[in-house]
Amino acid sequence: MPRYQAPRGTRDLLPEERARLSRLEATAADLARRYGYPQIDTPLFEQTEVFERGVGAVTDIVEKELFRVSGGSGGEEERWALRPEATAGIVRAYIQHGMQTLAQPVRLSLVGEMFRYDRPQAGRYRQFRQWDVEAIGDAGPAIDAEILELAYRFYSDVGVMGVEAHLNSIGDRACRPAYVERLVDYFGKRESQLPGLERHRLRSNPLRLLDSKDPAMAGLIAAAPRITDHLCDACREHFDGLQAHLSALGLTFRLEPTLVRGLDYYTRTVFEFYVEGQHGQQDAVGSGGRYDGLVELLGGRPTPAIGFALGLDRVLLALADAGSTSTDARHPTAVVVGANPSDTATRLTVATQLRAAGLFVRAELASRKLSRQLEGAAREGSHFAIIVGDEFESGQVQLKDLQAGTQRLVNVADLARELERAEGSHRHGPAAGG
Repeated sequence: MPRYQAPRGTRDLLPEERARLSRLEATAADLARRYGYPQIDTPLFEQTEVFERGVGAVTDIVEKELFRVSGGSGGEEERWALRPEATAGIVRAYIQHGMQTLAQPVRLSLVGEMFRYDRPQAGRYRQFRQWDVEAIGDAGPAIDAEILELAYRFYSDVGVMGVEAHLNSIGDRACRPAYVERLVDYFGKRESQLPGLERHRLRSNPLRLLDSKDPAMAGLIAAAPRITDHLCDACREHFDGLQAHLSALGLTFRLEPTLVRGLDYYTRTVFEFYVEGQHGQQDAVGSGGRYDGLVELLGGRPTPAIGFALGLDRVLLALADAGSTSTDARHPTAVVVGANPSDTATRLTVATQLRAAGLFVRAELASRKLSRQLEGAAREGSHFAIIVGDEFESGQVQLKDLQAGTQRLVNVADLARELERAEGSHRHGPAAGG
């Protein structure tokens, strides 16, 4: 076993997997552009209070999973944490940079690394990547529907089939307190049946009882009062409006009255995405919801907002489970080889000129026999080998089609155009793993 390894809960993205991830990121970037959600980047770490106030001090993320960072010198003490999710940092940036003066809603997207000191398991890492989308400044149900449809579109475009949204409303500050009282009364009468952690939640954050993963809680949760039976008129109207918009878009969804999500900032709409046949929260491939109070909580004016975070690592796992391993990792269009094993300078010069023309070309820079160079080009999946031989003095090279087994002389001046034509017609081979 190697002496040094990647930290527990992390992994190295080797070229093939990195290429698959790049494909997901490229799809996310294209959809964000088409839907009008320009990119934002926020720091990988924030003041710890951003997450304590935004995410919630008694959530699992803050209590157990924050990567806390110490900083400063000369006696200065600062409290930082690596970001466990993107929304709180984006809202902090929205306030800090006066985005409330822009046309609302402000639509934003971010693809980046998140960090949680979580128990490692399949598709769940301590360093992971998410695509995060936020719409800040619109209170209506139509923007909720747009956000959900955008997520559906992403899953469809990357090839994850059978995704369904689980949907709920958890009310707002007008109606949720009365519901929480009913919940406390219900679970309080059954406190002796609660596991230790859930007894703590009963006092610190009762709504989280519905989010319990403990099997002993399943029956109690199923019989608990449902928040959708206690929504105020405004929350009911919003939830009904969202469902109407989703139906108008032809999107399927499943009402899940016990879905509350684990972060304190959510209000009204909450949702999680699952691949058909998988329903445990650890299997969710994405989630999100409305957070109408978060901007105010972090020091801004009261501002409605909604967003989602889609776990790209989870999506890769879902694709692998479905037997899909296609990537955008392309084989070289051509490899430049040479009859003179030691003349690496000429091979590199030809490759450099073709790369400048925008082509994917590799130069064989090892001093080995031509037959070995050609074998290497074929193993790499290159369609063509450009053979630099005696003809090079007269401005020509041999262009060998490795797949067809044919070979012909081509003027060096025409080489880029010949290869561009091949690349344009996709005759240089399929994507790796396709």
